[in-house]
Amino acid sequence: MTAPYLTADATVSARRAAAVVTSDTALLADPTRGLYVGVTGNVKVDMVSGGTVTFTAVPAGVLLPIQVERVYATGTTATNILALY
Repeated sequence: MTAPYLTADATVSARRAAAVVTSDTALLADPTRGLYVGVTGNVKVDMVSGGTVTFTAVPAGVLLPIQVERVYATGTTATNILALY
């Protein structure tokens, strides 16, 4: 059975948001629907379906429509990141 967050309808807007606490070891409380980047920088994440990726030079005010389970402290230079659920 596929986890519900893996089949989320991308056309439905987020229902809640929370400040991201970056960590190299801890997962987020729930997988995200997206990330909002408040201050320009890099964002290193673990994607829900596997794999680690770094989005470089993400401008302030950008919404990344990605499902992630971790936002790393090491490799993430962007700040004021909100997780959208």
